Amino acid sequence: MNKHLLNWKKLVIAGITTLAIASTAGCDSSNSANQNNANQTAPQQESSPVSQSTETNAVRVGAPAPAFTAVDSNGKTHNLSDFKGKTVVLEWTNHECPFVKKHYESGNMQALQKEKTGKGVVWLSVISSAPGQQGNVTPQKASELTKSRNASPTAVLIDADGKVGKLYQARTTPHMYVIDKNGILQYTGAIDDNSSKNPQDAKTANNYVRAAVDSVLKGEPVKTSTTQPYGCSVKYAT
Repeated sequence: MNKHLLNWKKLVIAGITTLAIASTAGCDSSNSANQNNANQTAPQQESSPVSQSTETNAVRVGAPAPAFTAVDSNGKTHNLSDFKGKTVVLEWTNHECPFVKKHYESGNMQALQKEKTGKGVVWLSVISSAPGQQGNVTPQKASELTKSRNASPTAVLIDADGKVGKLYQARTTPHMYVIDKNGILQYTGAIDDNSSKNPQDAKTANNYVRAAVDSVLKGEPVKTSTTQPYGCSVKYAT
């Protein structure tokens, strides 16, 4: 093979590898997962473009939510089956992610937690950041964050090995799920339809999770049951 042609191919391969690594690093506006740069909104009724065939089989609206066991920040073990008969919200979170900060600094997430747990909904915040990765915290730190932010989840699940996150194919922080009293997944996707990082935008956005929970509690079909999540990528172990 021509020596110059071989060198050119090596440079192309190296460039592709560099781009692939850069696309998964950090958590800023240039590499936040599934951010809609065109109009700053999360599109409705879209299935995930990542591992779509797997998600269809394992995590699908209208199908039983995957069973899991996890330990919370206070050392208590929780099984999804413990909450049969209740509506459950799963919230993937990372306190260092600017999109998570948006919803907590605005008070939007806390207000939604308080509103729904006040109606008997079980709210589980899940931290799947691996050791050494952004957002990884000790159980004590997780409890301190809950208190300092005046948050109102039922429990904060520590998922440092990523087992629950990968089971649900959680891709972003936040990534939201709503499960009905029969254990059927009724909503998966973004918290709302505005993917900006501005806390002020949370006040005027269409909140998909609120609407989904309200419909589930009334026994009505969820109008928008699947949306594309936005935010930072979940920091699983590399």
